[in-house]
Amino acid sequence: MAQTASDLSADASVEIAAALNQALAETVVTTMLAQNFHWNVTGMSFGPLHELFQTIYEDHFTAQDDLAERVRAIGVTAEGKLAVHLERSKVAEGDTNAEDREMIRHLAEAQETIGATLAGLSELAAKHGDVRTEDLAIERGRIHDKFAWMLRAHLR
Repeated sequence: MAQTASDLSADASVEIAAALNQALAETVVTTMLAQNFHWNVTGMSFGPLHELFQTIYEDHFTAQDDLAERVRAIGVTAEGKLAVHLERSKVAEGDTNAEDREMIRHLAEAQETIGATLAGLSELAAKHGDVRTEDLAIERGRIHDKFAWMLRAHLR
């Protein structure tokens, strides 16, 4: 039987919240990465890349709220400090002066990193019977896989 947030043990809630906060940190850093690249992309591909980067950061901004609210729903504090997100994230900040292909590569790798983190979160949530977190992780993972594919397509 599927568990609600209130049915999770304290240990399960803490473990799942840590994984959610990891996904949140990577999403926060990648949101800013996409926005940085949106602001600073130049060259012949400016138009489509400017638009794609905006689509990504707008999606990710909404995802930050979804992830943080799920942390709160299971009774744990959602991390809100940028310094903590930067320290925790496996995604690094990008170079403001990078060439467009480097921006694309870096952002594609960020999408793949978040996707892997979300896959781990999905497995952890399933182990604890937390179908709502599992569903959120699967849906977000699908979105990050699509963004990674769209970005990689620009590099061919």
